[in-house]
Amino acid sequence: MSEIELVVLLFGALLLILLTGIWIGVGIGLVGVVAMAIFTRYPVGNMMASLCMGLVNNFVLVCLPGFILMGEILFRSGASKDLYESITPWVSRIPGKLLHSNVLSCTLFAAMSGSSAATAATIGTVAIPELNRLGYKPGLVVGSLAGAGTLGLLIPPSISLIVYGVITNNSIGQLYVAAILPGIMLALLFMFYIALRALMQPGAVTEDHRTFTWKQRFEGLVKILPTMILIFLVLGLIYLGVTTPTEAAFIGVAGAVLTSLIYRNFSFSMLLESMLGTIRTSCMLFLIMMMAAVMSSMVAYLKIPSGLAQTVSQAGFSPELLFVVVCFLYLVLGCFFDGMSIMLLTLPIIYPLLVTQLSYDAVWFGVILTILIEVAQVTPPVGFNLYVLQHVSGQPIGMVAKNALPFAVLLLLGVVLLYLFPQIALFLPAQMVR
Repeated sequence: MSEIELVVLLFGALLLILLTGIWIGVGIGLVGVVAMAIFTRYPVGNMMASLCMGLVNNFVLVCLPGFILMGEILFRSGASKDLYESITPWVSRIPGKLLHSNVLSCTLFAAMSGSSAATAATIGTVAIPELNRLGYKPGLVVGSLAGAGTLGLLIPPSISLIVYGVITNNSIGQLYVAAILPGIMLALLFMFYIALRALMQPGAVTEDHRTFTWKQRFEGLVKILPTMILIFLVLGLIYLGVTTPTEAAFIGVAGAVLTSLIYRNFSFSMLLESMLGTIRTSCMLFLIMMMAAVMSSMVAYLKIPSGLAQTVSQAGFSPELLFVVVCFLYLVLGCFFDGMSIMLLTLPIIYPLLVTQLSYDAVWFGVILTILIEVAQVTPPVGFNLYVLQHVSGQPIGMVAKNALPFAVLLLLGVVLLYLFPQIALFLPAQMVR
């Protein structure tokens, strides 16, 4: 069989299995095990054990539950409510008014949680009742939350970038630093779009005539000072090379506990809930990663990446055209799979093709890939942020998806800008290495 036929066979079988509703990790593992039994003569049980142990026996992966636990504690500490209320006085005079609070709050909370769904749910729970009370149109409210919530995947401590770094053997510290400026760029694009909509369609924003004094503005900043210090401490330690991401993660956990004490929301029951939430999320991610390692080993054993690279070189595709095709592939896959599964399934094929064969920068591509996965979070039928906000807002899923579409387009615009100006992602890592 040709390499293309093998890809169609493996991923077609996986799609059929997942359509039954089985867990993604189990479905990937089934395809990998069956393929291993058919195409190799190795003992399947021994190979699975070796591959899974080889993946999890990695010191870098220890930071994954660390950052998840930090986000879980901050999620339950009341930091999100104070964060939203503190930003509100600063954006009340900008066209779009409190809709900008959605974007800025999601951006800052993303730097604490590392999760897109947690960011959208947490800020949405605070923002939607308040904006409904003030008379804002629900469409732009849920759309801005869906779009800005995706920043939880990109802005450090991003869980997706940890997985990418481990799978491709790249520095997580450099990936984290590379994601900072693109994350800020996307937040500014969202805010520009909201301001433009507010100017062109004044009815989309309520006539909120509240005024805030400078005293109220600075009092709000003082209230969120512990959270901001924690964010800059964790990222600063990584950027300066003082600690590894793993050490920074558990410094962040200690800081999150201290922050919850400052907000007077700490309790042992809250800590237990945070730890249980961390265990559930970590086990889900590790199951998918271990089963994807089995699948990836089969892809490598069948020499699919090298075969595809040879096919592409013989076809004479330009690097630009191939990049566009890869982006389109991720957009299509985003309609059927969650972001983490897309990354783990495609990296064994796409990474050697673009980074090894065409010499694209690995750190830059990690940021690009994460943004493309962000688009998957807000595109039906599997866009997880859409269902999170449907649950939080009580609006129909079609209405949420329709209003999230402009923000998905802005994410793609961000990909274009990063392709044209790669230094947006590569400037800070270069300074970090220096």
